[in-house]
Amino acid sequence: MITADLAVRNIGLLATLAGPAPRVGAAQRDLALRQGAAIAVADGRIAWVGRDGDFEAAVALPGGAEVLDAKGAAVVPGFVDAHTHLAFAGDRDDEIQKRLAGASYQELAQAGGGIVRTVAATRDASVEALAGLVVKHLDEMLLCGTTTAEVKSGYGLETGAEIRSLEAIRLAAGRHVVQLVPTFLGAHEVPQEHRVDRGRYVALLVEEMIPTVAVRGLAVFADVFCEQGVFSVDESRRILLAARERGLKLRIHADELGATGGAELAGELGARSADHLVHVSPAGMRALAGAGCVATLLPAAAFYLRLGRFAPARELIAAGVPIALASDVNPGGGLSPSLPFAMALACFGMGLSLEEALAAATLNAACSLDLQHELGSIEAGKRADLVVLRSPRLLDLVRVGVPAIRAVVKNGREVVREGSLVPRDAGSA
Repeated sequence: MITADLAVRNIGLLATLAGPAPRVGAAQRDLALRQGAAIAVADGRIAWVGRDGDFEAAVALPGGAEVLDAKGAAVVPGFVDAHTHLAFAGDRDDEIQKRLAGASYQELAQAGGGIVRTVAATRDASVEALAGLVVKHLDEMLLCGTTTAEVKSGYGLETGAEIRSLEAIRLAAGRHVVQLVPTFLGAHEVPQEHRVDRGRYVALLVEEMIPTVAVRGLAVFADVFCEQGVFSVDESRRILLAARERGLKLRIHADELGATGGAELAGELGARSADHLVHVSPAGMRALAGAGCVATLLPAAAFYLRLGRFAPARELIAAGVPIALASDVNPGGGLSPSLPFAMALACFGMGLSLEEALAAATLNAACSLDLQHELGSIEAGKRADLVVLRSPRLLDLVRVGVPAIRAVVKNGREVVREGSLVPRDAGSA
């Protein structure tokens, strides 16, 4: 008999997503659903999943164990947000107003706005201040069901400021229940002081920033914004190869504003994830599929940036590319912390089914971060990261504005209860 310290009982519909990872092609619709289920948790990990009627015979609950009654509602894995930019200071509210008045992202960037605008504010912020801002964003994400998040640097664009950003991410990780995966994105933009000599900045990334980040163990991944006017394919290749040689795993911002060949590069280098892909080419899709590279799509970014189109999700799935979803939380084009909102856009803007969107925000997103053996599905041995809905209807997740989430469990502890954060002094956070 299994001894548990947390039980989740009376589950109306359980989307386990148990089975192979990542989900590819038609398999991305397979949520491995169970009716009338229960879950037992021990030491932060799932110990047993089965029929609620079999629970007493299979699981012992000692004194002090907690029981979370799902009240017949649906339970899904905790959401995994595989692309965020939380480590920033300041805002770009006036630019957003200009964009609403018709200005494009490229026009604002050429006028000195965009990423470089946030760089100035972030360089002036202390590690403590940045960590506090990251924690604030994580609170918002947790209320939306996110239990794991990738977090990028990239608003420092100089060695000291990039290191401070990564240190802030590490500090925030120690203060918050959401599990963080740090990514070095010093190649987010060419800072203004290096634009007369781009090669000098690329050399700085390769010869100073990446070695420093790697030696100090501040990041798991390295990322590059491979885009016309930002980093070329050749520059991106040099940066990513340097990162890989230093032991960092690879991600890439690819083909967001135009077909630049970023997806092809991701496939060539065996990147774990290629992100955005609004303008991915057929050759890029084949390269991603051949390399087993996850396509992390960011429909909220395309929505807020008013790009006029979304990534071709159906074509990517047909090509055999595993699809993940992420929020792209950032000060300019990722204004929502909600993965359910990204799921809604993915369903009604990109043509995903509800099942495909849920798999993309859980198991496939975990694969994007190379955490599929730990997260993304509800199976014995994995971390007990769960989202309890308010009804048995999975469709409630994409009804924007509806308070669909009643509880969130992270590492076997209830951290959101009745739609509110559980205070840390309550012992569950």
